[in-house]
Amino acid sequence: MTHLPHATCEAIGLSQTKLQTAFDLLDGWTREGSVPGGAILVGRHGKTIPAHFSGKQGPEPNAEPIRDDGMFLLASISKPVTYMGAMILVERGLLGLTDLVTTYIPEFAAHHKDETRVHHLFTHTSGLPDMLENNEELRRNHAPLSEFIRGAIRDTVPLFRPGTSLSYQSMGTLIAAELVQRISGLTIHEFLKREIFAPLGLQSTGLGSAGLDRQRIVRVETPEYQGDGDFGWNSRYWQELGSPWGGMFSSPADFAVICQLLLNGGEYEGVRILSPGTVKMMTTNRLNDYAELPEPLRRTQPWGLGWRMNHTGDHDSWGDCLNQKVFGHTGATGTTVWMDRERGGFCILLTTAIRSKAPWRLVRLSNVIAAAFE
Repeated sequence: MTHLPHATCEAIGLSQTKLQTAFDLLDGWTREGSVPGGAILVGRHGKTIPAHFSGKQGPEPNAEPIRDDGMFLLASISKPVTYMGAMILVERGLLGLTDLVTTYIPEFAAHHKDETRVHHLFTHTSGLPDMLENNEELRRNHAPLSEFIRGAIRDTVPLFRPGTSLSYQSMGTLIAAELVQRISGLTIHEFLKREIFAPLGLQSTGLGSAGLDRQRIVRVETPEYQGDGDFGWNSRYWQELGSPWGGMFSSPADFAVICQLLLNGGEYEGVRILSPGTVKMMTTNRLNDYAELPEPLRRTQPWGLGWRMNHTGDHDSWGDCLNQKVFGHTGATGTTVWMDRERGGFCILLTTAIRSKAPWRLVRLSNVIAAAFE
């Protein structure tokens, strides 16, 4: 198993006092119950401070204490990892970002989507909706991933002409995953395991929970519409479905390897997943590549290829002490990860409280941790 070595705060230029402030904030929220559980892992210069775990293994009143080997549902942090898989195929000459999606999926032309290029799926400029209209119905019926894919291909109606606006789109990630499946002949789950997780020795990471120890899975708060049903985020159905836009599980220590890989330009411990040039393209603002995209969007809501740049000054900012060159992603289950090339470090915040209810919590944790970099 490959994990980053531990170090003291002093050894890697972090303020122990400020990190403790972040730990105390999380501990206070888990004690009062506003956050069921969580973990904080901070790394710099190829090493990490030991992960801080807090709270309970689930949102239930009688839930057991959180495990220090817990695996969290990353939610939308799954997206950039799916796109990393697609970029592996780009590097092999099997997929082109400027190609039309219909080159690989002819039936995607339905509802005038024939102008959509592959790169539009990566930058959230495709015009695809975030979710299918019958998303909840599919989940209630325990639909297989193939039914979501069929809907994303045949039923989605674009909100705008590709490249002319910006709209966050989980279905764009699903189409990118289908490209991987059609080109590789593997499921997206198998492809990511074979090409990323296994080479890096990540035994506590998977797209979907299949093959992982279910006792280690940290349960999350669920939206009201999921209720006590058997299709919600904590259900065996959803956990094992492994949706490419939100179904990845990982431990803090495992995901730290992915963070360090990106900071290293696509390589970790002699294992190269992507080239430095590809990583740079994925983690710098690509919205300036679109001539028809409104300037305010390009300037204030920058996106790379799958990875997001910090939206400074925006309501969706990750922190007030992080600039636009910081890249990462957030997830609806209460997760945030960001990487800062300039300071050679990263932050992993994995909680189990629905992010949309109180996004300020993750922002405040980010502020404290960003200030800990000396």
